[in-house]
Amino acid sequence: MARAYRDFTSLLLALGMVFVSTLGTSTGTDWTKLNEEYEKKIQPLIVKYCSGCHSGAEAESGLAFNNFADAKSVFRQRRVWEKVAVRIDIEDMPPADSPQPSPAERKTLTSWIQSTLNDIDCGKTPNPGSVTLRRINRYEYRNSIRDLFNIDYEPALGFPGDDVGYGFDNIADVLTLPPLLMDKYLTAAEEISRKVIIASSTGPVYNSPRKISQLTADSGGKFEGDRFVFSSNGKAPFEEQAPWTGRYTLELGMAGSAAEGRYPKVVISVDGKKVEELTVKTDTPNNPEAFKIPLKLRAGKRLLEIAFVNDHYIAPKDGNPAQDTNLYIYDLRLTGQKAAEPIPESALPEIHRELVRDSVPSATRTVADAAKDVMRRIASRAFRRPANDEELNRLASIVEKTVESGDTYEVGLQTALTAILVSPNFLFKVEEPALRIGNEYPLLSDFELATRLSYFLWSSTPDRELLTLASKKQLRSPGVLAAQLDRMIRDERARDFVRNFAGQWLTLRKLESFTPNEGQFPDWNEQIRDLSRTETYYLFLYVLRENMSVLRLLDADFSFMNEKLARFYGIPGVQGDKFQLVSLQGQKRLGILTHASVLAVTSNPTRTSPVKRGKWILDNVLGTPPPPAPAGVPELDKAELVGTLRQQLEQHRANPACASCHKQMDPLGLALENYDAIGRWRTSDRGNPIDASGELPTGEKVRNPGDLIRLIRDQKSEQFVRTLTEKLMTYGLGRGLEYYDRCAIDQILAKASKNDYRFQELLLGIITSDPFGRKGTRDEELP
Repeated sequence: MARAYRDFTSLLLALGMVFVSTLGTSTGTDWTKLNEEYEKKIQPLIVKYCSGCHSGAEAESGLAFNNFADAKSVFRQRRVWEKVAVRIDIEDMPPADSPQPSPAERKTLTSWIQSTLNDIDCGKTPNPGSVTLRRINRYEYRNSIRDLFNIDYEPALGFPGDDVGYGFDNIADVLTLPPLLMDKYLTAAEEISRKVIIASSTGPVYNSPRKISQLTADSGGKFEGDRFVFSSNGKAPFEEQAPWTGRYTLELGMAGSAAEGRYPKVVISVDGKKVEELTVKTDTPNNPEAFKIPLKLRAGKRLLEIAFVNDHYIAPKDGNPAQDTNLYIYDLRLTGQKAAEPIPESALPEIHRELVRDSVPSATRTVADAAKDVMRRIASRAFRRPANDEELNRLASIVEKTVESGDTYEVGLQTALTAILVSPNFLFKVEEPALRIGNEYPLLSDFELATRLSYFLWSSTPDRELLTLASKKQLRSPGVLAAQLDRMIRDERARDFVRNFAGQWLTLRKLESFTPNEGQFPDWNEQIRDLSRTETYYLFLYVLRENMSVLRLLDADFSFMNEKLARFYGIPGVQGDKFQLVSLQGQKRLGILTHASVLAVTSNPTRTSPVKRGKWILDNVLGTPPPPAPAGVPELDKAELVGTLRQQLEQHRANPACASCHKQMDPLGLALENYDAIGRWRTSDRGNPIDASGELPTGEKVRNPGDLIRLIRDQKSEQFVRTLTEKLMTYGLGRGLEYYDRCAIDQILAKASKNDYRFQELLLGIITSDPFGRKGTRDEELP
């Protein structure tokens, strides 16, 4: 639904059919009026122009308009009608060889559909929408690990790429968790835990397998075949030379037989002292059970003993066979590992000292208690809210069991940290479900709001200040969100917002795959590619931090560049490798539309592409993405066309199937023809003078790139700001927008318009809006 919503409303904006000032004024849906309009105005037009193909059981595409009896039936099938409106708007329907509605009739149809589908009472609290449980993507994972542990590590580089939805890679619905990624998470978690918690290097290993045939017993036992058999009570002592004092493990493979259900019992002794008693319940002689008995041995010669203690024999009687409790020993081995010397505190990394501190086991403090303190520090940051007692007890138990098995306390902490980093509470942005009370949708908890804020503006986990405010329930206090917004955008981590939001909104990530023809464009290389992208990021961040109008992104008469990039552009007076603020007064450049990054990413390897550039503007600047090209129509490069690029486009538009979209895209792209495929200014192409003039579908005329930019700034400013706001909202929420989000968008724009659409005003409007701060449901209740 969300994509259809965008297509529908954006196309109406492009065609001048929506008057934004009237949006958001609804006081409730008047179904009687809408039903009457549907019956008297809409149904006759549908019957006249559509029902010939779209009615009855054989309706084309399964769409039968005779199934829609009134306005409510239209509303209930909003996905269908949103698509209908789009097809009518772009004059794709009815087909070219069918009778066509007049412009007034088209406007009647689309305006009524809009008023029906988007009639929301903004005076009430609209549904803030529901977000699918959202996994952190690989960039967010990398940043979260960096900010949690302050370690220089790139675990996410080996992760598979994340899927993209609505133009962004942080959309919940497409962030799945395939088995391959889970394996990568586990491997990364283990590596990270060893960097965060430092365990002493392992000491030497002792491994002493003993041949069962060499065992002797004082009575009742002897070696038979491949096993040592106790047929009656007895003891089998043997000596071991323990090379050091410490922990060892006696490993035994045993089976037995039971008389009257009495399984054999085994007593293990060291130097005459009982240390363990076992019951062997495996009664399959050739399938022994493995036992591991932890021992503490002093260095030197030790006497170990295996004793069978509960022989039980039942003689045959009344035809029943004899029963005998016997013990069979198949394997015997003593292993151990010397404890390593502790690492001096001065050699431990800062993160280890910060997390562990004095939380170590002692004579007065158990392993579990010490581990719980460490886990509280780690898990409460990693889970982005206080870890509860059940979680802490479970993590402490992992440490405790690791120590009991013979490993060190630090190895136990590493194992528990690994468990934290593969927990859903870390890998997903968990938001607890809450019930709607009447017309009020529940607020996010302060910790959930802190998480949304930090991943929106930093692509990373909340820092201590955000979590502290959340713990005190002060994040929503007057002025606090505005203060946090100001702090966060001035933090270095805000650069990740620029790279991840602007990099995807402006499609700059695709620059990696842009490889222009070397013979035609020898000046383009990887360094220029990276510098051009950096220029755009610097401008975006500057407009944000200086709280300028977002319209400055379009018409900025300044930019950021170093000497190498300035030389590429032909701009004099810039020296040094450092990026610096540069005036564009007197230059042929104005805002992001004239940046080499944008111009290159919208070009072909051998020439410019007015179609790509026009489509890019429609999609990312004006928010009016054209539909996919119709099937069966050859691409411009593959079509048999002649003449200049402008002439070829005119020939391409002659095809009725192409005309509706190209008449929107081509004038926009042609206006930028003075910039070649890598963004340099030119006045001719292959000997032909550049003609950058054109007329937009809405009648405006442009002569050059400056005209186009000023036209968008002056006459389509609200359209641009709405597009940017919707994309920011999509990115911040991690979901596509729905029709009920329009109220929040309208409120944000109305408030920001009073302050010249300043960037921070837009962001503040988003983070204080209901969709950002409340929990909703998947779909608004239908009438």
